Amino acid sequence: MALYHYTTFWSPDGTHNPTHYLPEAGRVTVYGFLGVELFFMISGFVIGMSSWGKRLGDYAVSRVARLYPAYWACIAITLACTTLVPVRGGWVPVYDTFTWVDVGINLTMLQDPLGHPSVDNVYWTLWVELRFYLLWALVVGRGVTYRRAVLFCVAWMTASVLAVQLDHPAITMLTVPAYAGYFCAGILLYLVRRFGGSPLLWAMLAFTWLINLHSLSERVQLNPGWHVPLWPAVLVVTLCYLVLIAVALGKADRFDWRWLTVAGALTYPYYLLHQRLGYIVIRHGLVDAGIPLEVLVPATMALMLLPAWLVHRFVERRFGPMLRAALHRGLQELRRDRPEERIDGGTSTPAIPHRVPVGRR
Repeated sequence: MALYHYTTFWSPDGTHNPTHYLPEAGRVTVYGFLGVELFFMISGFVIGMSSWGKRLGDYAVSRVARLYPAYWACIAITLACTTLVPVRGGWVPVYDTFTWVDVGINLTMLQDPLGHPSVDNVYWTLWVELRFYLLWALVVGRGVTYRRAVLFCVAWMTASVLAVQLDHPAITMLTVPAYAGYFCAGILLYLVRRFGGSPLLWAMLAFTWLINLHSLSERVQLNPGWHVPLWPAVLVVTLCYLVLIAVALGKADRFDWRWLTVAGALTYPYYLLHQRLGYIVIRHGLVDAGIPLEVLVPATMALMLLPAWLVHRFVERRFGPMLRAALHRGLQELRRDRPEERIDGGTSTPAIPHRVPVGRR
C-alpha cells in the first residue's frame, strides 16, 4: 500500500506524472492498492475469531479500545506535521484546509457519512471497517455460532449483490457491496480454521471469490486513473485467498510467526501515518535535497516505522488498556441498570431504588 501511494498515486515533484521517475516499477506497484482487500479479508478472520463467545458490550469495547487511541494520536501527528511542513502544488491527492469542526468530526471516525473531509485520505477504509463491525454486531448480539456466522455471510452476500442492481445510495452504504465479499471470505476462513473445511464452506468461499471479481474490475480502473490490466489484480487476490486458506488449514503452523505479532501491532499506526508524512519526506527529499526517488521511497517506507512504533509503544500500549478499563466500568453500570451514587464529597454508595407505594403506580 505504501509503495502504491508513494510511486503511482501522486506527483513526487509536483510537476511530473507519477510514473515519470519510476515507469517500470509503477507497472507493479500500481497493484499495491490491493493491500486494502487483503486487510479486509484478514479483518473478517480476526473479528470472527476474537468475537467468538463475547457479549455485545465486550465486543464493542474491544473494538473502540483497539481503534481509537492510535487513531486520535495519528490525527494529531498528521495535523502537526502537515501544518509545519505542508506539501502543496502539483498532483497531491490530499485535502489541506480543515476547520475545527472537520477535525472534531474526524475524531469520531464518522467524517465520511457526515460529509466532512478526512485529515488523511487513507481514513476512508475505517468507515468501511466500521460498517462491517456494525453488521457483525447483529450476530454477536445473539451469540456467535457456526450456523449464525454462515447465515450472516449468506445474507450479506445476497444483499450486496442486490445492492449493485438497486443502486440506491442508502442500500449501498449499508451493504458495502464492493468489499462485503472480502469480509465474508475472512469469516468463512475462520470457520474452516475452527471447524475444518466442508463442501458448504468451500462453495461459499468460491462464491465470494467470484463476486469479488466484479468489484475488482471496477477498482482497477479507479486506481490510479489510467488503464491497468486486470489479470495481475486477479492473480494477487487469488494468491491472498490461497495463502489464507493455507493458514486456515494449519499448513503454516509449523513456522515461527512470533515476529508477526510485532509487525501486526505496527500495521495499524503505520497505515494511518504513512501517506501524508511520507509525502513530506519524499517531496522535500527529492526537490530540496535532490535524493533519487529510487532511494527515497524505500528509505521513507523504513522511516515510517519509527512514528508507527512510537504510537504503538506510547499510545496503544498505554492508553488502550486505560480506555478499555473505563469503558468496561461504564458497561458494568449499564448491566446493573444504574451507576453508583456519589455522596459526602466523593464517596460512593450503590443507588437505592425508589420504592413506589402500592396503589400509587
